[in-house]
Amino acid sequence: MPLVLDIVPAGEWPGPAADRITLDQDARHRRRILLTSDKGVSCLLDLPHAVQMRQGDALLLDDDRLIEVIAAPEDLLEVTAASPAELLKLAWHLGNRHLAAQVEETRILIRYDHVIETMLAGLGASVRRVTEPFDPEGGAYAGHAH
Repeated sequence: MPLVLDIVPAGEWPGPAADRITLDQDARHRRRILLTSDKGVSCLLDLPHAVQMRQGDALLLDDDRLIEVIAAPEDLLEVTAASPAELLKLAWHLGNRHLAAQVEETRILIRYDHVIETMLAGLGASVRRVTEPFDPEGGAYAGHAH
């Protein structure tokens, strides 16, 4: 079984990908796991520290193959607001609850949670349930070093 030697950041691959692997956000933040690509290639990720694999990164296998990482669609809440200042306030409330969040210019994506959905609506947010790939911020101490 091939071993994953490294996670190569998107845009820095040394060649084309031989395959793809579609993973949700939890499966993309790992230290050790047996993975199976979309075409059935099994490989072992066994790194010294947990890494956050991002959409477009690649697994570098010990046989020099690259497997592209695809962020799987997940059940999310899209949070928007009437103004940038209101969206910033909502971001503060989400951060205060230590929720993983994908922060964009005009919206925030979080994992679906009916309690948080009700809280946000009570704070004046526009909240819509969506199914999209989820690539949250890594946090102040997470980094993206491989």
